[in-house]
Amino acid sequence: MSFNISVIGTGYVGIVSGTTFAETGNKVLCVDIDKEKVELMKKGQSPIYEPGLELLLNRNIEAGRLDFTTDLREAVAHAEIIFLCLPTPPNEDGSADLQHVMKVATDIADIIKHHHADKSFIVINKSTVPVGTGDKVRAIFTEILGGNNSVSVASNPEFLREGFAVEDALKPERVVIGTDDNSVAGKLKMLYGPFVRSGAPIYIFDIRSAEVTKYAANSFLATKISFMNDLSAYCEQVGADIENVRRGIGSDTRIGKRFLFAGLGYGGSCFPKDVRALAFSAREHGTPLRIIEAAQQVNTSQISRFADKVKKYFGESIRGRKLALWGLAFKPNTDDVREAPAFQVIEELLSAGASIIAFDEEAMDRTREIFGSRIEYAESPYEVLNGSSALLIATEWNAFRNPDFDRLASELKEKVIFDGRNLYDPEMLASMGFRYFNMGRKQIV
Repeated sequence: MSFNISVIGTGYVGIVSGTTFAETGNKVLCVDIDKEKVELMKKGQSPIYEPGLELLLNRNIEAGRLDFTTDLREAVAHAEIIFLCLPTPPNEDGSADLQHVMKVATDIADIIKHHHADKSFIVINKSTVPVGTGDKVRAIFTEILGGNNSVSVASNPEFLREGFAVEDALKPERVVIGTDDNSVAGKLKMLYGPFVRSGAPIYIFDIRSAEVTKYAANSFLATKISFMNDLSAYCEQVGADIENVRRGIGSDTRIGKRFLFAGLGYGGSCFPKDVRALAFSAREHGTPLRIIEAAQQVNTSQISRFADKVKKYFGESIRGRKLALWGLAFKPNTDDVREAPAFQVIEELLSAGASIIAFDEEAMDRTREIFGSRIEYAESPYEVLNGSSALLIATEWNAFRNPDFDRLASELKEKVIFDGRNLYDPEMLASMGFRYFNMGRKQIV
């Protein structure tokens, strides 16, 4: 069974969700207030870099299953299921800013009241929202439409990894649905049926449990990363190798192999804001989550620890030095630079008097929007080397994993590498005469 679906918001979650819903036969209309962005998407151009997305985008546009508009009224008229995929950025106190969610819910309720009062809708929060948001959205519809309105509100948190979002959407490990309405649960099970044919579970929870599940998942993964980053500093002090420790504990099935790589720390659109939002909500309810708060603190200090390695090595002579930087996106296979650790490193080194020349596979344009002329930009990874005193690595793009080390040695002013992602073998680089600084492994100086 196919559905008429409207997706409100075309950020990472909205564009990927809308496209993959269309891929399974549904008729999808995506809404965004940005006219230029909508025109680009109508032409089959993705507003984000995500492997495999543009292919699906074009295929479903050509098949007539996917379209884009700026008109919310058109979207409501089209839909029986409406997904809210709206930004929930952090406020200064760490809480999630729900103004976009509440504004759109109010606008949808007004449209239904005046044009579609006899029609039933399912309105689903797919945005990452604090516990209780579903109740607030439901209250908006009740207030505007009355107690007998035909709008059912549900929660359906996303678990997409940037760089793997299309794969995760088409083949989810699990689907979480928050609803107390059996009819809604049944329809959403049908919607997700094509995605879980390999046996992945669909969990039906109450709305609040579904909302907490999303925050808990991201915060737990962030905690694993922070644990390893905290441990990496200890390993450096006692002469242990964090990579050996990772392999040793990752083979324990109770722990698992993933999210155990020490490095610069986590970034992106999810982990930083979700950790802050969960910590804020817990404090607000009088049950502070001290482990989550510690994970947040460790992540911030880990990025500074990397910058401090550079500043300590060069001392006062860092002023006026040019430093080469590989990687700007918060992770590979994306152009997302939100909360990118590289940006904090850049700021700290610029403040110390260094100059930066940077290269990234996909995130150059987004970086220019933020740093402008404060740093230099290269067209290739090797262009950054000429005249630079050291190479810094902030993102583990595959192109950086096996470089031409002879070329690095000849073009860098000094054979110095600061590796924030532990890409290389310390012993090999030492044999080649490099001074190699990393995160939690042997420091080759």
